Amino acid sequence: MFGFGKKRSKFGKWLDRQRMTQEELREAAKIGRNTASRVCSDPEYTPSASTIKKLMKVVRRVDPNAKVDDFFDM
Repeated sequence: MFGFGKKRSKFGKWLDRQRMTQEELREAAKIGRNTASRVCSDPEYTPSASTIKKLMKVVRRVDPNAKVDDFFDM
């Protein structure tokens, strides 16, 4: 299930469009399950700099032009 009926952040919506699960993201970025869930569902959450770096490394495999500002209000 890709985002149907779930509250999603900008990052979560992007993840759904890529048809990637939170578990796939978690494994690729080497982040915890709670962090992955929060990044994808809480629009007010801003992860630490090291977590953002891990997430953007995964994102840029799919979209090399993606920017942190596309996902998080900094």
